Amino acid sequence: MKEKRGLSDKVFDRINCLLVFVIVLLVMYPLIFVISASISDPAAVSTGRMWLWPVDITWEGFRRVFENDAIWLGYKNTIIYTIVGTLIHLVLLLPSSYALSRKELMGKKYLLWFILITMLFSGGLIPTYLVVHSLGMLNTIWSIVIPGVVGAWSVLVARTFFQQSIPDQLVEAAKIDGASDIYIFVRIVIPLSAPLIAVMALFHGVSMWNQYFNALVYISDSDKYPLQLVLRQILIVNEIGQDGTGEIGLAESLVEQVRNAALVKYAVMIVSALPLLLIYPFLQRYFVKGVLIGSVKE
Repeated sequence: MKEKRGLSDKVFDRINCLLVFVIVLLVMYPLIFVISASISDPAAVSTGRMWLWPVDITWEGFRRVFENDAIWLGYKNTIIYTIVGTLIHLVLLLPSSYALSRKELMGKKYLLWFILITMLFSGGLIPTYLVVHSLGMLNTIWSIVIPGVVGAWSVLVARTFFQQSIPDQLVEAAKIDGASDIYIFVRIVIPLSAPLIAVMALFHGVSMWNQYFNALVYISDSDKYPLQLVLRQILIVNEIGQDGTGEIGLAESLVEQVRNAALVKYAVMIVSALPLLLIYPFLQRYFVKGVLIGSVKE
């Protein structure tokens, strides 16, 4: 039997649809604008002729970006930093969070408070730099991936997931059958934690992909710069030469320099965001589940 809906319900549905439509427009318009501006004539963008769809299409901005060898080196470095950092993050996060979720862990309350304090206080930039320096990690990959590899928020969220998703009866039954804690964690807990692993990997991977501050502080060799630091330098200089070295040829006029700088600016935005936009659809269903991870208190 079809439920009868009153006038107020229909008005509420219409308002919701209108709000969702407005939100979608607010989110989509900047994305479409940047994509269109990256392949449009800068004069059309600056004069307002291009407000949504491309006008006088040109690929000069992307050609100049990808002719710069530093872009490709930055891509390689960032991919390495992201993969290594995410793997280390998961290797440290999952066992520690699972251990904190078990009732039989002695001193669990004190360990949780110790972890929680790190959310409220930090050592600061100078002490952190001194620690990185004393450990001999300056100008190495480890200065990028080790500081902040596991945060208190990630530990608390993963611990809550294990508490809610791994029944105590399942663990107790495995122990009765003679399974060790390591066997239970590897063969039972990990296979049941695919949503958590995907979401934590996505969160940390995005953070690693976008971060440039650690490289700015700890890396001195330009051949070890991540992509974001390379793009930051390009945007600061605001110009790329024809030969990809960052030097403007003498034959280029000031107007041409400004035109190319505008093209490069939008092309750089697309280059930095494109890999994440391609990966996200494959992890979307896990991401939706991950939004609710840890949202229900004990």
